[in-house]
Amino acid sequence: MSFEEFQNTARLYVIGALEPDEMEAFEQAREKFGEKAEDCIAECYALHEAFALSLRPAKSSTAIKERLMSMVRERMRA
Repeated sequence: MSFEEFQNTARLYVIGALEPDEMEAFEQAREKFGEKAEDCIAECYALHEAFALSLRPAKSSTAIKERLMSMVRERMRA
């Protein structure tokens, strides 16, 4: 595996999308590239976290809230 392939695979590794055989090849390349590989993985984790934090939660509609509250009231009566 070239370092460029490692970089692309590292993105999948960070999100947990590697198959077992891909994981084995990734771990071998990780050892081969050493500190350079670890820096790449750390950068991927940082980007992943930054992206996750940049997402805004979807606003729930009034209808969904009303339906949920109705369900809660029904369970309280039972």
